[in-house]
Amino acid sequence: MYDKGYIVVTDYVEANTGKDVSDAIQKIIDENPHRTIYFPDGEYILAKPICTSANGANAVNLELSKFATLKAADGWDSDEAMVRLGAAEPFNNIRINGSNYGIFGGIIDGSGVAKGISIDSGRETLIEKVSIKNTFVGIHIKHGANSNSSDADVQNVNIVGNCKEGSVGVLIEGSDNSFTNMRIAGVQFGFKILASSQLMKNIHPLYTFRGDLEKDEVFKASCAFWDDTWFHSIYNCCYSDQFAVGFRMKDGARQIYTDCICYWYTGRGGKAVGFHADGRFNSVLRSCNVFDRHECEFKAYLTETQEGGQGTISYPLIVPEQYNDHTYKKYVVDKDMTNL
Repeated sequence: MYDKGYIVVTDYVEANTGKDVSDAIQKIIDENPHRTIYFPDGEYILAKPICTSANGANAVNLELSKFATLKAADGWDSDEAMVRLGAAEPFNNIRINGSNYGIFGGIIDGSGVAKGISIDSGRETLIEKVSIKNTFVGIHIKHGANSNSSDADVQNVNIVGNCKEGSVGVLIEGSDNSFTNMRIAGVQFGFKILASSQLMKNIHPLYTFRGDLEKDEVFKASCAFWDDTWFHSIYNCCYSDQFAVGFRMKDGARQIYTDCICYWYTGRGGKAVGFHADGRFNSVLRSCNVFDRHECEFKAYLTETQEGGQGTISYPLIVPEQYNDHTYKKYVVDKDMTNL
């Protein structure tokens, strides 16, 4: 790595000491603008967040080796994420070289209490090949710098939460982001989406809470993809695994779901709902499969809380006799495909 001209953290900080090195790492970041900061294998304890700049002239790229771990210290008490991308200097200019900063590789360990990574400002931010563990919120994309557009790309990331009520894999408050090839577990909500125009592809949240789940109100409120926006989000090959509700959408929302799956393979009790509209159903479902092989109180391909929606369901892959709610039928435009 020295041959690549990287700034190597262990030239300044010793790994695996069990001591807080957050100030030392922040100093490395602050004193080496426009550089790649490399973390060799080992554990680095953080007692407070480390922050990077969103200004391309001062931005850094954090690169962690496969077994480099940033771990929250005992007694962590910050409400902010362990790694705050763009927080040191908010900025919005994609024409400056280095504006495409981010974090690549390694492990972020929240020790059961901390949030993992946040994008606080800037555009073209990249989070790639990172393993995020034991966090209350895995990734938090805040309000974007360009009229709320954050333009971030998150890919090949695995998240395992802390299995606490309210825990979230990805919380999104900025628009125009893409998420691809992700696995999420140990959370009550896979995604909480509060801003429009997201692209989701090949994402697999799995509900893994333990306990008496048949009586667990936490499970009954769980959701893999909770989209509280009006329009312009696209879901492709996304898989809700074991959550009470797979895809939840806002009243009148106009989202597109293609080749998505909801599946339950063990008894959970309560309910098993593939798609739910908090009001009118106005979205488009294409070749989406909702399948269940256990007994529960309530099963449905689609539910809504208000009639009069203009949504469509085409080529649904379903087994009608499984459901005790048949709301979906009035939206199916390919009637001959409902008994596959």
